[in-house]
Amino acid sequence: MRTLTSIEIMSLKAQGCTAEDWTTIKVADKFKTDYIRHVDFYGKVTLGTYEAMVEVADGFSIHSGISHAVLRNVTVGNDCLISNVGRINTTDRASFGEGTIISTLNEIGNGNVMIFSGLNSQIAALMVKYSADEAFTTAIRTLIRQDIARTSQPVSTIGNRVRITDTTDVTNCHISDDCIIEGACRLKDCTLKSIPGAAVHIGLGVICEQSVIYDGSYVENNAKIENCFVGEACRITDGFTAENSVFFANCYMSNGEACAAFCGPFSASHHKSSLLIGGMYSFYNAGSNTNFSNHAYKMGPMHWGILERGTKTASGAYILMPAQIGTFSVCFGKLMHHPDTRQLPFSYLIAYGDEMYLVPGRNLTTVGLYRDIRKWPKRDRRPMHGKNSIINFDWLSPFSVGGIISAKRTLEALRQAGGDTATYNFHDYVIKNSSLKKGIKYYDIALRIYMGAVLKRHRLDRPENSVGTGPWCDLSGMLIPLSEEQRLVNQITDGTLASVEAIRSELVRMHTNYAEYRWAWSYNLICDYYGLSEITPSDALHIKADYIMARRAWIAEIRKDAMREYELGDVDITLLNDFLHALDDEEKYEDLKYDM
Repeated sequence: MRTLTSIEIMSLKAQGCTAEDWTTIKVADKFKTDYIRHVDFYGKVTLGTYEAMVEVADGFSIHSGISHAVLRNVTVGNDCLISNVGRINTTDRASFGEGTIISTLNEIGNGNVMIFSGLNSQIAALMVKYSADEAFTTAIRTLIRQDIARTSQPVSTIGNRVRITDTTDVTNCHISDDCIIEGACRLKDCTLKSIPGAAVHIGLGVICEQSVIYDGSYVENNAKIENCFVGEACRITDGFTAENSVFFANCYMSNGEACAAFCGPFSASHHKSSLLIGGMYSFYNAGSNTNFSNHAYKMGPMHWGILERGTKTASGAYILMPAQIGTFSVCFGKLMHHPDTRQLPFSYLIAYGDEMYLVPGRNLTTVGLYRDIRKWPKRDRRPMHGKNSIINFDWLSPFSVGGIISAKRTLEALRQAGGDTATYNFHDYVIKNSSLKKGIKYYDIALRIYMGAVLKRHRLDRPENSVGTGPWCDLSGMLIPLSEEQRLVNQITDGTLASVEAIRSELVRMHTNYAEYRWAWSYNLICDYYGLSEITPSDALHIKADYIMARRAWIAEIRKDAMREYELGDVDITLLNDFLHALDDEEKYEDLKYDM
């Protein structure tokens, strides 16, 4: 970089520019003044070159350059378009949105997630899950601060080909290459981190403060976020407001609110009246007017809950925290009594006035589940080189199937203890006799589908090691043996993993070994279920036959669910027939694939 020549200074003055001190402006060697007009410079400013055309709409391009803007202590890259910007500024002790510690789940807690540009859903989930472990918390925060110190720069930076137009205030921001900011009200202490082919877009009326926004994400249409992390390919729009919350891969939030929310991959809320507060979610869909109470005992907003992977809340749903909802469950009505259904995944929770009902396993046989487990992989908008958070899309996995095994045993124990009664009680929730019997049936169908599906992916050899044979967990999208998660925590605590990058590499290694870990767990399951000491080829044929029968039974139940919806008069016959044909085709394809 070099200082301006006297001729360049004269040219800039003639084009309406002013400077507090022309000698503190540095420019690229091939810098030209042609497209720098009506700019006021303060402090230390560094400029690149502006020679390219910038497409601002289909078929409409404008020459890159800077016009009608105020720049103070900022570095601007090449071929940017900056126009009609009130100010781009750096103040003392700027954080650029990194290093802030926020309180998710417990709204008035001491803080559990440290925001920084290298965050992903797994690291954030570890910080939340082990926040009470002081040694771990100290260790991981130290590594994060080191990462921030290594990568951060002291002044606001604007990368190459960035577009900032009609925006009021950009203060203390790091803005990566190709980002677009159009008509925003204010960006303060933020980092916008894009990658090639996945730029960050900030739109009309947006206010972002003390936040980090990742590649491919859109924050637009009067959205307001404060003390937030927005992961890759998220969309925050249409007046949505959020504070002290995190959003990871492919979240969609519009109209409503979030506070102290941990929104894992594919969390979605579309409605003005919905409030996500004090909860951890993933693969979640909030119905209109969904609400959570985190003031359960009037001692402040200190209560929180976890809705495990794939949970939905129907329109008007209300959940009294603390609460724990099992995987792929659906919640209806005003659910009191602090529900804990982790032992009964895939269930319906239904409130009728003061009565709380539980329909175990019901969601296993619905069109909604069938559609959901197929749509998520197709809706992953992240480029292959931009998958920061790890996502495993398996809906039947050692984690969810472990819950199914527990559920089947729980229902069988209820039936044995209560006899053949009309209803059973589970944690203040009523289970009807017919629902309990169907639940056992549905859970067994799911078990046989899982065992057969895993078996066809592996040779019959006994697993080489025991990693994965114990309990599993869902680490915000990543399915992992609990033993491996705890080993990772120990390695962070004792310094074996001495950088954020080392943690991320270890997470990737564990994810890569998922199939091996799954086979170790599944081999034991199959042997226990069928009473085997080892799996022989003849055993495999038996398990295969069970798989085909179970899958056909599952498809038949989904077909009945689709017919029920049609009979309500809400589905066109063409749509119904298309869906049923798709079910038939999949059933034939799966049977054929297993026979090959």
